[in-house]
Amino acid sequence: MSLSIQQVIQLIEELAPKKLAADWDQVGLQIGDYQQRVSKVLVTLDVNTEIMEEAINKEVDLIVSHHPVIFDAISTIRLDTELGQIIKKAITNQISIYVAHTNYDIAKGGLNDTLAVQLGLEEVEVLQKTAEDELKKLVVFVPAENLTEVREAITAQGAGCIGDYSDCTFQVEGEGSFRPLAGSDPYLGEQGELAKVKECRLESIVPASKLGRVINELKAAHPYEEVAYDLYSLEIAGEKLGLGRIGYLENELAFEDYLEQVKELLEVNNLRVVPPTTNTINKVAVCGGAGGDLIKQAAFKGADLLLTGDLKYHEAELAVELGLGVIAAGHYATEVIMQSAMVDYLQEQLSKKSLTEITVCSSERNKDFIEIV
Repeated sequence: MSLSIQQVIQLIEELAPKKLAADWDQVGLQIGDYQQRVSKVLVTLDVNTEIMEEAINKEVDLIVSHHPVIFDAISTIRLDTELGQIIKKAITNQISIYVAHTNYDIAKGGLNDTLAVQLGLEEVEVLQKTAEDELKKLVVFVPAENLTEVREAITAQGAGCIGDYSDCTFQVEGEGSFRPLAGSDPYLGEQGELAKVKECRLESIVPASKLGRVINELKAAHPYEEVAYDLYSLEIAGEKLGLGRIGYLENELAFEDYLEQVKELLEVNNLRVVPPTTNTINKVAVCGGAGGDLIKQAAFKGADLLLTGDLKYHEAELAVELGLGVIAAGHYATEVIMQSAMVDYLQEQLSKKSLTEITVCSSERNKDFIEIV
């Protein structure tokens, strides 16, 4: 069994909704057809002509890229340019290209959370808030004998998480009534007759970012043809979402020792650094890619240093002024980790749906174009 590209995209956007992306960014399906069937997916940091050849050789149907293929508006497609060749090869070989960029950077479980985990940070928080995950109250009416099954289905998809508690629900018994009409196939009752059923009102809080999959699982687990449920907007704030992360090392380290640890964890030989005013590193901020504009925020939140990919001269000057250390580990090294993370996520989601015949693989041809000589 294969999925449509739309269905694969839905899995990705349950993790990283497009609405999280920066307003200047270009994310989503850039080349392709939502209805195309997918049996093989290639996850990559970039899309260039070499990656396209890899996708063709591997008979890929869908490329999931972190960096956009089409960023600026185009009015012509010239086949003597790399972009023109990418578009030509994608269309000729029926390969669709989907982009998850800053929305994946910002998302919980996305690039920056992956980077924080890779670097061993604990008590991790968002560095710079850009949004809050809106909360919804879900209310559904369930036959009493199906309550446990439905409750477990929605909490498994993220309903009922409040702070450090999960599976938070409320239920109360009552009586439901309905009359099945012609054409219906009722789970309980008979066509044309008013049925009265012992039901439970089940309530739970759901983050808006997880609402789609919660509702899908609710409908799959619920025995009724027509599932009666309500959604209410809440005034209380949901989880903070944003750029970068900040957290603590398990143990304090000398700056020189932390540099060696970073090289090992990110598999790099060289780092550009701005030494901190203190030689002891405890609180670390991270931002994959170009995170130099978060220097003030990192200093304000008490970080000893900021680890990012790129660093400009005047950003380094500002860091010195604020007493903040900076490690520039390279754009590639701080973002290529998205490949294995996205592959793992998609494989896990497909496995839950018993779609193990769909292959998801990581590009083997990405490389860092910057060399230090």
